[in-house]
Amino acid sequence: MVRLLVWLLPLWFSLCPTRAWVASNLLMTGPRAFLTYARSVQVGTKNGIEECKYQFALDRWNCPDSATQLKGLRRATRETSFVHAISAAGVMYTLTRNCSLGDLDNCGCDVSKNGKIGGRGWLWGGCSDNVEFGETISKQYVDAQETGHDSRAAVNLHNNEAGRLAVKATMKRVCRCHGMSESCSVKTCWMQLSDFRDIGNYLKNKHNQAQKLDTDKKRMRAGNSADNRGAIMDALRSIAPTELIYLEDSPDYCRRNSSMGLYGTEGRECLTHGEGLTQWETRSCRRLCHECGLGVQERRVEVVSSCNCKFHWCCQVNCDRCAHVVVKHVCVKREGSDGNGFRRRHRGGHKS
Repeated sequence: MVRLLVWLLPLWFSLCPTRAWVASNLLMTGPRAFLTYARSVQVGTKNGIEECKYQFALDRWNCPDSATQLKGLRRATRETSFVHAISAAGVMYTLTRNCSLGDLDNCGCDVSKNGKIGGRGWLWGGCSDNVEFGETISKQYVDAQETGHDSRAAVNLHNNEAGRLAVKATMKRVCRCHGMSESCSVKTCWMQLSDFRDIGNYLKNKHNQAQKLDTDKKRMRAGNSADNRGAIMDALRSIAPTELIYLEDSPDYCRRNSSMGLYGTEGRECLTHGEGLTQWETRSCRRLCHECGLGVQERRVEVVSSCNCKFHWCCQVNCDRCAHVVVKHVCVKREGSDGNGFRRRHRGGHKS
C-alpha cells in the first residue's frame, strides 16, 4: 500500500497543475503514518514557500505564486533552483521536527551515538533531531514527482538534495553541563535543528552563487530531451552537491510578462530609510525602480490598528481602533516614459 501511494504521488502532481508541491489528498486515505506524513509535507511545503517570499521580498523576482506552479517550474532558472531547494528543505525540516516532538508513531530522537565520545570534554547524549528520518521521507515525497529522465529533472533532483543538505549544514550542537554544582566536569551534547530562517539565509547565499551548468553543447539537443542527460550528468560531477545549479538565464524581472507569470516591478513597494534597515533594504528603490526605468512615488496610507488595549477581569481584552498615517514608497512610471526607461517621442512630424 505504501509503495502504491508513493508511486501514485507523481501522477497526482501531474493532474494538479495549480500547486506543484501540495501533498496529495489521495494520501489522506492511507495508513495513519502516511496520513501524518502528508500533513507534514503540506506544512513543510507551505513554510518553504513563505520563506522564499521573505527572502526575495525586496528582489525584482519576489517568489510570486506563479513560481510554485508547474508553468513556472518548467523553467530551470537560478530562481527556480531556490524554489526546489527551499521546498525540499521545508518538508525535511517539518518531518524532522515532528518526529523529535513525538508527533509520529514510528520514529523518535536520534540516540544512535549516545554515550560515545564526541570531542574533548564531551559525550554524545540527549535527544538529537532525527534528520535521517526527515531526509528519507522527504525524498519519497518531493523527489517522487521527478519522473522524467531529462536534464531538467536531473537539475531539479540536484537542487532538492542541496536543500536537504542545507538543513544538515545549519544544525547546531547544544550541550548541557553535569557534575557537582554544574561544574561541567561532564558535558553531553546533541544536534538540534536551527531556526528555519537560518536555512533560508543559507540557501539565499547559495542562490546568489548558483552556477549555470557548462555542458557540451554538441551533445545537447534542444528541448532538454532525455538524450542530453548524459551531458548533464557529466557536468554535474564537477558541482558540489551543496551548490544550486540552473540551466537557463533568468528573464527580465523588471518587465511584466503575463505569459510567464511575471508581474514586473511597477507598483512594488521599496524602502528608502528606516531604523535597523540593512544596506540591501535601503537600496531597494534603486534596484526595483530606478534600475528598471521607473520612478519612486511617495504615498501616504492610513492604517487602522488596535490600540489602548485594556484587560478586564476575567478574561477579556478591549481595544480601541486607532488610525495613523504610514509613508510608503512605490515604483511608478516616470512622466513621459514608456515604462521601459525611454521617453516617449512626440507623434507629430518634425518641423525643420
